[in-house]
Amino acid sequence: MKKIYKQFFLISIAFLAFSCAKEEEKKEEKAKFEVPVDYYTLDNGLKVILSQDKTSPTSIVAVYYNIGFRIEPKDKTGFAHLFEHMMFQGSKNLGKMEFVKLIQENGGILNGSTRFDFTNYFEIVPSHKLETMLWAEADRMRGLDITQDNLTNQQGVVKNEVKVNVLNQPYGGFPWLDMPQYANENWYNAHNFYGDLEDLDAANLEDVADFFKTYYSPNNAALSIVGDFEVEQTKKWVEKYFGNIPSAELPPQPDISEMKQQKEKKFVKDDALANKPAIALAYHMPKRNSPEYYAMGLLDQILLQGDDGLLVQKLEKEKGYTSQVSGGINYLGNMFNYKGPMLWMYDLTYDNDTSQQDILAAVEEVMVSAKKTITQETIDRAVIKIRSQLYDDIGGTFGLGRADLLASFALFDDDPQRINTLEEEFKKITPEIVKQTIDEYLVDTNRTILTVNPLLAENTKNQ
Repeated sequence: MKKIYKQFFLISIAFLAFSCAKEEEKKEEKAKFEVPVDYYTLDNGLKVILSQDKTSPTSIVAVYYNIGFRIEPKDKTGFAHLFEHMMFQGSKNLGKMEFVKLIQENGGILNGSTRFDFTNYFEIVPSHKLETMLWAEADRMRGLDITQDNLTNQQGVVKNEVKVNVLNQPYGGFPWLDMPQYANENWYNAHNFYGDLEDLDAANLEDVADFFKTYYSPNNAALSIVGDFEVEQTKKWVEKYFGNIPSAELPPQPDISEMKQQKEKKFVKDDALANKPAIALAYHMPKRNSPEYYAMGLLDQILLQGDDGLLVQKLEKEKGYTSQVSGGINYLGNMFNYKGPMLWMYDLTYDNDTSQQDILAAVEEVMVSAKKTITQETIDRAVIKIRSQLYDDIGGTFGLGRADLLASFALFDDDPQRINTLEEEFKKITPEIVKQTIDEYLVDTNRTILTVNPLLAENTKNQ
């Protein structure tokens, strides 16, 4: 009898262990978040990404065109941004601003933006209005209402935007607009992305029509649809509204590479409206998708992001030089939604009685210490921070961050499934790779320093 009880006990223990293992396996499966991706290309070249998510009765339509600040023609600076505005001025079936009215009257929101490597437009609407949004986006991809009145109007709007956001604003354009012009050598990466006012004034209808026909074609775009929809029905709508839009002959992509920086650069920008000095430090990023690129993503978390960032701890908490250090990879987005050369950058304002030398000395202390103290545990914490941020981005604003990454990876990599492998790429990075990345990229010879000279403070002091 005792033998039977003993056998029963051993079987029970084995069964319990098996059950616990299965439970842990289920927990791991639940913890692993995977974005559904259905990716294909229409005959006219339009890249289409569908990602179903029925947690909310909403749908997102996002159209990304492979034209941003960076590759606009040399004699047409500001055209990429100008077209962001022109796209709301009317198309074949929707008059001026009727596109906006259509979305808002159906309970939706919309926006558009111009970035380094794309111009994008999106709408978030109740899911039963998805077909309407696909029709509307296809309508303006098919053809804009390009008139002299619309062009003149938007030239004025863009010029006023430059005046308000840059020319008449303390720290206007600092450092997001300024730094690329100082740190980069290649014109495509270093010109004024807002556009020279002379170029904007010189734009004519023929220029605008050619730009639209070339860059706003389906074979230069990605359509990302995220949210509550039926996949097969949505595919039929996409084919119905976008399938017969003609493709265009695309010009060769310009060379946007940057030569390796060989020595530190320092510049000063006078600002008549600023009352405190400011400083920005920028370092050229490693090549996108390389091990060093992912290591820089980890270093961004370790050094800069959150209250535990080493630069934040040193410059804010310990030294008290500033109330806020801000920055990261790609000031106009995130470390994933760009294609060409990029800067890792941070900036801060500081009191007039604080010297730049003191700030740079504190930065050097952090860099020397970081190389000595980064361990696997440090990297693991950084991966957790990245994962948290990534999940926030993917789920935020009804899934707009998901639509953004899917469209970007389709445009730049022809692989929107990359969204599901990002965390694993960061986990491959070792302390040795991180330290090598510090030695190669976070060094003075790869650094540009831009300082704002606060003329308002000088004038006030002299009065």
